[in-house]
Amino acid sequence: MCGIAGYIGEKDGLKIVLDRLKLLEYRGYDSAGVLFFSNTGAKLKKSKGKLNVLSKKLGSTSALPLLAVIGHTRWATHGIPNEKNAHPHTDCNKKIFLAHNGIIENYQELRQQLSKTGHVFKSQTDTEIIAHLIEECCKSNLSFEKAFETALTKVVGAYALAVVYTDEPERIYFAKLGSPLIIGVAEKEYFLASDPTALAGMAKKIMYLKDGQRGWLSASGHKIGPTRPKMENLNLSPEQAQKGKFPHFMIKEISEQPETVRDAFRGRLFANRVKLGGLENVARELEKIKRIEIIACGTSYHAGLLGELLLEEIAGIPTKVIEASEYRYRDNVLSPMTACLFISQSGETADTLAALRKANGRKALTLGLVNTVGSAIARETKAGVYNHAGPEIGVASTKAFTSQLSILNLIALFLAKNSRKRKLLARELNLIPEKIKTTIKDGGKIKLLAKKYQKYNNFMFLGRKYNYPAALEGALKLKEIGYVHAEGKAAGELKHGPIALIDKDFPTIALVNKNSVYEKMISNLEEIKTRGGRILAIATIGDKKISKIADDVIYVPKTLEPLEPLLNVIPLQIFAYYFGVARGHDVDKPRNLAKSVTVE
Repeated sequence: MCGIAGYIGEKDGLKIVLDRLKLLEYRGYDSAGVLFFSNTGAKLKKSKGKLNVLSKKLGSTSALPLLAVIGHTRWATHGIPNEKNAHPHTDCNKKIFLAHNGIIENYQELRQQLSKTGHVFKSQTDTEIIAHLIEECCKSNLSFEKAFETALTKVVGAYALAVVYTDEPERIYFAKLGSPLIIGVAEKEYFLASDPTALAGMAKKIMYLKDGQRGWLSASGHKIGPTRPKMENLNLSPEQAQKGKFPHFMIKEISEQPETVRDAFRGRLFANRVKLGGLENVARELEKIKRIEIIACGTSYHAGLLGELLLEEIAGIPTKVIEASEYRYRDNVLSPMTACLFISQSGETADTLAALRKANGRKALTLGLVNTVGSAIARETKAGVYNHAGPEIGVASTKAFTSQLSILNLIALFLAKNSRKRKLLARELNLIPEKIKTTIKDGGKIKLLAKKYQKYNNFMFLGRKYNYPAALEGALKLKEIGYVHAEGKAAGELKHGPIALIDKDFPTIALVNKNSVYEKMISNLEEIKTRGGRILAIATIGDKKISKIADDVIYVPKTLEPLEPLLNVIPLQIFAYYFGVARGHDVDKPRNLAKSVTVE
């Protein structure tokens, strides 16, 4: 849930590492630090707060070429955000420095053992024990490389590590288990990073490290074991990680959705068929499945709830959605001929990854839906589909969500037996990108509505059937960006408790499209109106009835009911964005949140 950057080569590594950390800011952090070498030896600089605080502390400092530089942005898990708890951490003799992503589960036990042998700890973190553990292993007259490997055998948990030993300043040691770590390769230089976004425009090739892999980098070469990862091209331009004309990444990514949805369909959606190359090698197994389980977290879980409806109504396959954080601990019954579909934008979500490994251990047919090529979930599932949505920098997911919904529609079509349903849905899916573009054009009106509603601190989001998960996602976006209480509810449940909350200071945002449950939704809104509740409705263009009930209306184009969430979520995202901006929040990096949740 934080960022690692490392560099070794002929250039000023300090500037390069700071720039890489800047590109990793979206992952969430509350402190930062770097380790580098100058003419006077190893230099460790850390600070609480944003990277500009660290940069001011460094001033015009530069690093010696051909020597290691590592940096880190920390999101607090063990110990409050402060300079002492910031990474990199060091040992008693200040010869071993390391940056760490992940969590060490047995750190308290190791800390007690190391304290008894004289080690003194300066932070509250689980990370610091690794530096002291390596130091302790060095006492056995082992080479540093061997001491590092020995220390790793004593650690229980997840880690991505970048380590520097001052007696070998021309090397960066690394190791990966459970947390993402990538090596970038260019001419006579190497990079370490938590994800490829940080290496755009710098590395020509990358290697996605697998769990258990470790080694070292130097300007003249590298060593990786016990197996060698595949070298891949990095097809990511620096422009893809920049805001361009937009004030924030979030609104930029909202605006990109017509194209990202089109990209999700490109080469996959045809008039009479769907081609999903990633599922072809398990096509025969998929023909036999009788049940699907979808496992995900957060926004991906909401996509999964929509996937459940699509797979049952379009493909006719019984489907159940389970939160990954619950799945991994439940003693659930895995029925024969069940496929497990794991959804994760990053492909590294810790709970989802743990659930996947549980399912693999039970010999289930595991499938993945991820945006990050080469990520852990992509590698460890038996088959899957990539979003191809491009990097999403804003912490609150927008384009990745609509991309997930698009592909879940394709999977439902891929598995569907009813050719009539398949043809109707395929025809309308091809029209969705243009309809999203039409909806985005209403951004100015939505901005005014967000300012109108910014004084409220409580919101109800209501939807039925396909729009219930969309209401959940709308509520989540407003929580993430607006820092207000917002809850999504199935509208039919309103009378079963939630209606007690309604008053003039508790507005409702309702998804009221002209569909099979339209009249039921109207009845729900009448109940709210009777109790003095304010209503902001998302409705179908041409609906005159809704304007007599709702205080404010945002209109979206008409589409098939299963596809309504692809349109409805757009104004919900835009509303949350402008609401957060109006309240003065950092909408790209909302407080307490991280983009990639790589610890439990």
